[in-house]
Amino acid sequence: MKKPLLMVAFALFSAASAHALDDRIVKQLNALAPDERREQRCDMEAMDRIRKEAGFRPDKVIAYSFGDPEENGNAIRAPGAVFRSGGDWYRLKYKCETGDQGLKVMTFDYKIGSKVPKEDWEDHYLYD
Repeated sequence: MKKPLLMVAFALFSAASAHALDDRIVKQLNALAPDERREQRCDMEAMDRIRKEAGFRPDKVIAYSFGDPEENGNAIRAPGAVFRSGGDWYRLKYKCETGDQGLKVMTFDYKIGSKVPKEDWEDHYLYD
């Protein structure tokens, strides 16, 4: 149930600014548990930052492909994240802190890693 809702949120997000979330996205995010909301909001922020600052065109971020995200209060650290751009997957690390409701990103830092070889996709549940 989590995946279809999130795919809709990502589709809606691509047309909205990261700083002014569309009301439809806010409604969908608010339907999630707080930890899921924070992770999805940080994934959305990653997509927006990578698109604006790194010249990629990400259409998906997954926070847990190469390791579980670590949460500490309103902060999440995702050292095993990935993003997809142009049909390829790339390693990603990010640190993100949100406000109490999990919707406003307070701080965000990221580092893009290497391209994930296609032969490794299945082991990490990545897809075309």
